Amino acid sequence: MTLHCHKLGAGLPPILRPSTAELLARDTQRLAEWVARHGSPLNLIWPDELQENLAALRVVLTESDVAHAVYYGAKVNKSPGLIQAALRAGAGIDVSSLYELRDARQLGADGARLVATGPAKTAAFHSALVGCSALTSVDSPEELDDLVNCLPANGNVQPILLRLRPTGQAMSRFGMPADAIRHCLSHIAGDGRLRFDGLHFHVSGYRWESRVEALEEAAGLIREARALGFSPRLIDIGGGMPIQYVDQMAYQNHLKAQTPDDYRTGTVPASFYPYGGALSAADWLRQFLRAPMAKGCSIASYLADEGLVLGMEPGRALSDQAAISVFRVSRVKALDADAHVIFIEGSSFSACETWFASEFLVDPILVPVTPPSAAAKSIRGYLAGHSCLDEDVLCNRWLTFPVAPRAGDLLVYANTGGYQMDLLENEFHRHPMPSRLCVVQDAHGQPALVPDTIGET
Repeated sequence: MTLHCHKLGAGLPPILRPSTAELLARDTQRLAEWVARHGSPLNLIWPDELQENLAALRVVLTESDVAHAVYYGAKVNKSPGLIQAALRAGAGIDVSSLYELRDARQLGADGARLVATGPAKTAAFHSALVGCSALTSVDSPEELDDLVNCLPANGNVQPILLRLRPTGQAMSRFGMPADAIRHCLSHIAGDGRLRFDGLHFHVSGYRWESRVEALEEAAGLIREARALGFSPRLIDIGGGMPIQYVDQMAYQNHLKAQTPDDYRTGTVPASFYPYGGALSAADWLRQFLRAPMAKGCSIASYLADEGLVLGMEPGRALSDQAAISVFRVSRVKALDADAHVIFIEGSSFSACETWFASEFLVDPILVPVTPPSAAAKSIRGYLAGHSCLDEDVLCNRWLTFPVAPRAGDLLVYANTGGYQMDLLENEFHRHPMPSRLCVVQDAHGQPALVPDTIGET
């Protein structure tokens, strides 16, 4: 049995993959046994979903005749199983730290399948990237100097991208303006240990139109670089492809209906991720590739005509529907006649949007461990963690629970794989780190758990 907890008349039930919906609706006992064995919160990963998401993007790229290099943005989730699924499906890995690089290498990625786009690389990270000849995005002239200092005198040629800060992102601390790109090119021209492979940018927000503008700017610099004798092969547009957590119409209705009274804080957050956007990641990519450039051709045609590879680092888009987080209810506390706080075993560090002055606008699902009585009544409340911090709140929204949760019942947040379940997780109060396991099918076709650790995924 699954019961959606929502604002009356403006619910945001999550979009669920069929196997997840089946597990929550018909396999409650199995889910409760998993939580009893592995603790709360329990993060469950479906690695195969990443491969399906990757396949959907490749369909668009192939139908558009676009040469491409897709790298899974490993920073989106700590799961080795997702990295391994990406590698098995032929994707590369985008690593943003020395530790992500080490994991990817242990899971079988050679340097040719890696790109490093993090803006604040250490000397140790640079050395490790140079050691495996991984494609490295250089964020600034200063980073270029640091990278050069790591290069051996007689080593392999090091492939690099230069990270452009598009004109429309002038306030960003990431990347460099066009004049700095030109300065770096003059530096690279005199050093045979470096190979300029192209340009990289990452644009904030989720509009494909802003990527078109950035690519137009990059195209001019590619032309300049070729005139100087370079042979760039790639333009990398970073990530930022949106995914759909909830139905678009339900989301728009919710945004229109919400008021400050809907939040225990008395304040509607200033911004949200577009949880119910109009486009899937594949639709977004299709729109981008069909978009016209200033000279009249489409993005796809430009890339083909210029012999350029389109690089990208989707993270959230590849982890879409690949994970859920399960919390066990510990207690329900009445604040007054019509207000309750539902305490869960776990904390908002494992469901972290409230720490960014926002809200995860996806309704949690109540999974009663035993059937509620016919006399059970609905209650209104919000979700809080088990820490001593007053700000440890998973959901500031007042939610209507169809029946009052009871200790031991489960609350499930769907689609938590992208920057949600483990971005801020920690061992506060000496609680152990939440368990994370991969869901696979056993020999009888039933869901089973395997460790989500390197060497066991």
